[in-house]
Amino acid sequence: MDRARQQRALVLLPICLALALALTALGSSHWCEGTQRVSKPLCQDHAGGPHCIHVSRGSGDGRKDNESQAVQYIWETGDDKFIDRRFHAGLWQSCEESLSSAGEKCKSFQSIIPAEEQGVLWLSIGAEVLNILLMLTSAILLGSRVSDRSSGSHWFKVDASVAILMVLAGLLGMVAHMMYTTIFQITVNLGPEDWRPQTWDYGWSYCLAWSSFALCMAVSVTAMSRYTAARLEFSEKQRGQTGSRHSQHIAPEPEASDNVWETEVAASLAGHTLVSFSEHLPPGAPIKVSMC
Repeated sequence: MDRARQQRALVLLPICLALALALTALGSSHWCEGTQRVSKPLCQDHAGGPHCIHVSRGSGDGRKDNESQAVQYIWETGDDKFIDRRFHAGLWQSCEESLSSAGEKCKSFQSIIPAEEQGVLWLSIGAEVLNILLMLTSAILLGSRVSDRSSGSHWFKVDASVAILMVLAGLLGMVAHMMYTTIFQITVNLGPEDWRPQTWDYGWSYCLAWSSFALCMAVSVTAMSRYTAARLEFSEKQRGQTGSRHSQHIAPEPEASDNVWETEVAASLAGHTLVSFSEHLPPGAPIKVSMC
């Protein structure tokens, strides 16, 4: 593989990495993570525990009433009545820890956000999908250039197209990330009471999404600089080839041939004049010729 193809492969590698990061972030639900404060389930401890006493009242005939007549005494007050459970949310769903069993309970993130923000969420998802499609197109175009051994001016258009597509992909990704951040902050303030987080921060999926944006912008700058340098080099090469062909077709005549031609013409004119003049002289008259 020549040097030019190696450089193209080096540019293709970060495009594929940015595409993989964007796909991982899009399908993940760890854009934001935190804790939610919820009430403890009744009688979380076993019966007779230090914080819960389960008492069943019996009827006068010695039979126990149904379960609805059971009394639970809970000795926990204040903050002891609440527990913090972890949650994480993404573009598609929000998941919380299950207090009754091991595992998580997930629900659609769209069902949590306020109704007036539904359209903004879909715009954010659409921008993310379009961002991925633009990066995929750039990877296909640059991959075709790496696999092709030919060279020509049409490959300059591929470099320029890759640079433009990656710039657009990065800008769309940035807008999508910012829209999701705004939607999540609004949901924290105006969302359901039982979902509002006590503390929250951005998760690893959010970091992957912004890393993909940084790679997009870096690749666009690299592709544009390569296009500019290759275009200048190609123009200089064409200019040099055109100059050499022009010099071969139009060769200058030497100055010596002009002098010889002038001398021959002058000599022929002098001889003709001499012959014409000698016809009018008497026979035997001396003739002197002087040439300047």
